[in-house]
Amino acid sequence: MQNTLKTWATVPVDSDFTIYNLPIGVFQKAGQEPRLASIIGDHVIDMVVAADLGVFDAIDFDKHVLARDTANDYISLGKKVTSAIRLALQTSLCSGGSPLSDSTALIPVQEVKLLLPVYVRDYTDFYSSIEHATNVGKMFRDPENALLPNWRHLPVGYHGRASSIVVSGTDIHRPCGQTRPVADAPPVYGPSKRLDFELEMAFVVGQDTQLGDRIDVNQAEDYIFGLCLFNDWSARDIQKWEYVPLGPFLGKSFASSVSPWIVPLEAFADYRVDAPEQTPEPLPYLQSGSRRNIDIQLAVDIRTSDDVESRVSTSNFKYMYWSMAQQLTHHTVNGCNVHVGDMMASGTISGKDESSYGSMLEISWAGKRPVTLADGTQRSFIADGDTVVMRGHAGSGDRRVGFGAVEAKVLPAK
Repeated sequence: MQNTLKTWATVPVDSDFTIYNLPIGVFQKAGQEPRLASIIGDHVIDMVVAADLGVFDAIDFDKHVLARDTANDYISLGKKVTSAIRLALQTSLCSGGSPLSDSTALIPVQEVKLLLPVYVRDYTDFYSSIEHATNVGKMFRDPENALLPNWRHLPVGYHGRASSIVVSGTDIHRPCGQTRPVADAPPVYGPSKRLDFELEMAFVVGQDTQLGDRIDVNQAEDYIFGLCLFNDWSARDIQKWEYVPLGPFLGKSFASSVSPWIVPLEAFADYRVDAPEQTPEPLPYLQSGSRRNIDIQLAVDIRTSDDVESRVSTSNFKYMYWSMAQQLTHHTVNGCNVHVGDMMASGTISGKDESSYGSMLEISWAGKRPVTLADGTQRSFIADGDTVVMRGHAGSGDRRVGFGAVEAKVLPAK
């Protein structure tokens, strides 16, 4: 457990952004260029101003990286430096007479625009929740043998589309494509009728590797800078028609929504938990310690066009069968190179209970069991005008460490 910290900054009750968090992001204030920020309570911390005030003077690094429009160069400084910067910020926020306490460094978050925190060169989506994979297998394949033969032996994944990753608050348009609503009939073209969310976490790569390099599973977390919330939007009807034999394409590539804040991996040190037992035992290159998962509480709400919000899922990142370290190790075992800022999403996070399913596909069981929302309307999938809101945090009270909300409104197809 970390030492008790007491900050002079105002932090509302149940804020995700306590003194134990201090994530990194990018913001823009009217009339200024984008720059890096952290956040405490309801106030963004301008990292450039903090540096000008001498908060980071004891740390040897190029202060110009704080004035970039993405955090990639900052992350490239390495964990030794970024951890020292975070600690210096914590110390200043807990110190009497701090230069931050009477300055322009702290800005009300409602006065700024939060931007995509990193330039995402490459994006990979995994399929690492055994409960989710089992549910999908039961629906579409064999209820008695829901998992494909490879699933328990390796973290299944596919290469996604990085260009359509957008920051929370960005509206998305309903995608169009080919579907085949009637079995054995010709396909038709039009807007997706089965638009879905997927509740996921993503990790951000913190070090480059070279082509041919392999990352050892016991060192993999050294290559992970931090975590963010991730909504991997999915057009289920488009995906169902197109995915054989090569997997998702247009059903996934139209948009993914991500939180504006990346929480450093070290902020979750107190929330490590044992992962599910893996049977059969993975091959040696994937074997790692038991406390490889993180207890992060997750929730999904649907806010209808009349501004009524309904909770449809409560899940937890700790349920993941394949860990982040195993995912990254497997990703590079063939020599695939990775870069700072690459995002790797967990795959839909579902638990054993129906209330913990991480997609409408599971919640409505492929549309057979519509959900009644608080305003009395029903949903099998996401409707135009709906806003999907995801939240996640570890801990509680003044030790809470979270991401804020990831939300996006669905607009009609263009």
